[in-house]
Amino acid sequence: MSPLELRSAALTLVAVVLKTTDLSVLERELAERVAATPGLFDSDPVAIDLSRVREADEPVDFVALIELLRSHRLVPVAARGGNPEQMAAAAAAGLAEAPDAPRAPPLLMTEVREVQLPAPPPLVVDRPLRSGQQVYARGGDLIVLALVSYGAEVIADGSIHVYAPLRGRALAGAKGDTGARIYTTCMQAQLLSVAGVYRTGEAAVPAALDARAAMARRDGDTLIVEALSG
Repeated sequence: MSPLELRSAALTLVAVVLKTTDLSVLERELAERVAATPGLFDSDPVAIDLSRVREADEPVDFVALIELLRSHRLVPVAARGGNPEQMAAAAAAGLAEAPDAPRAPPLLMTEVREVQLPAPPPLVVDRPLRSGQQVYARGGDLIVLALVSYGAEVIADGSIHVYAPLRGRALAGAKGDTGARIYTTCMQAQLLSVAGVYRTGEAAVPAALDARAAMARRDGDTLIVEALSG
């Protein structure tokens, strides 16, 4: 029996589209995104898209760029869309060449039908979360039936429901769902965030809503915290 088997495989990669070759600018942008939504990246494999910097005068330092992405829990595996010099430098740094995004052939008539896929079931947590613990509901809602302590963190791609005191950090809509909300029967959060808009510190919870049943939602670029009726 052969000790290995070779098969074709399709991988889904996150595309990191560079708009500048200045790594200091990229580092600030990544730091801001991770600060707003910790847990957003979870060792996701990525392809570095160079199409926006093909004509850049400054070269891309791929060794430093790879290290920067890895420091934010991204795993660079490929590059695409660069000029010949950029692609050669990417290959020298150990990156494979990913195919460019496919383009539809001309005069192709396509019928598009919308198919409603069932939402994933919510992640339910029935134990207290202590300082330093983190729970992430990937792709759906999070329901917590016990205390979320100071220093604990709850994250969901959908909405967050805490049927107990919420004293730690809560980040809903982690992948950009602006309609996500945060509900709790006892609002005492250190930080609240919905789709990257957040409130933290003493401003996280208005004094009038401290320890009350409340909801946090996004209104444009503002995060609103309001009491739950009843």
